[in-house]
Amino acid sequence: MTIPVTNNPNATAGARKAVTAKKPTNQARMSGPAKTLTYAVLIFFTVVFLGPIFFILINSFKSKFAIASEPFSLPLGDIFVGLENFAVGLMKQGFLWAIVWSFVITILSVAAIVFFSAMTAYYITRVKTWWTNALYYLFVVSMVIPFQMVMFPTVKIADMLQLDNPIGIVVLYLGFGSGLSVFMFAGFVKSIPIEIEEAAMIDGCGPIQNYFKVVLPMLKPTAVTVAILNAMWVWNDYLLPYLVIGLSTQYKTIPVVIQSFVGSNGNRDMGAMMAMLVLAIIPIVIFYVSTQKHIIEGVAAGAVKG
Repeated sequence: MTIPVTNNPNATAGARKAVTAKKPTNQARMSGPAKTLTYAVLIFFTVVFLGPIFFILINSFKSKFAIASEPFSLPLGDIFVGLENFAVGLMKQGFLWAIVWSFVITILSVAAIVFFSAMTAYYITRVKTWWTNALYYLFVVSMVIPFQMVMFPTVKIADMLQLDNPIGIVVLYLGFGSGLSVFMFAGFVKSIPIEIEEAAMIDGCGPIQNYFKVVLPMLKPTAVTVAILNAMWVWNDYLLPYLVIGLSTQYKTIPVVIQSFVGSNGNRDMGAMMAMLVLAIIPIVIFYVSTQKHIIEGVAAGAVKG
């Protein structure tokens, strides 16, 4: 029995298409009810996550009386009410300076966490001793300790060392943010072949040059992920700045200033508060949307290669 052979390229291409067509895709394998259920779940979680942001946005253009009486209605009244909310919020409580200090504290804290955590993770990964292993597990354990357990000792020590200033709060953020950051960096450093560093040492690189010229550029995916996660945490954090810096100093951050809109006996200007919440959300939302792909890439790189 002989098998006919053809040199016709069209016939070969047609055979490839026929084989490819037989392979069902994930979308084709999903039945109609399953697809409907999937879309329903996605829509539900979209509403759950975006609902509070939409609620704050529509109430930032209402008066405080309209917010109290009809919180879920659309702002169909005078547009100047919303503009007045933003103007009052910006002029009261030192909100403009709070924006400046929030940016300063966030940038310095994120830079310190990325810089020192990367070096620490590299050292405890490459230098295998009993105490580097113990140090690594101390960083891991620190991730599961809630802040409430160390809140009062932290405030007491911060008061003794006079850390109620931007540099002091950066030091505290470095301590609390190093656990997860070192863990992520260590997982990625383990994936870097030691032969690359040995080749650099043969070419004349010392330990410091080896780290900054060879290892650190390779840590970029994880460094970007660590920077994004810590930036969102530091920018939105309220408890640590409130406990350490307080309301009486000039270094108040945005969450602390927004909380100060609540007056005595529960009296609060909800319109101005909602307007300032919108201004506080906008920078971090823009930052997250523009860099969200790096979070997935960095976490996947550390998880797969580590």
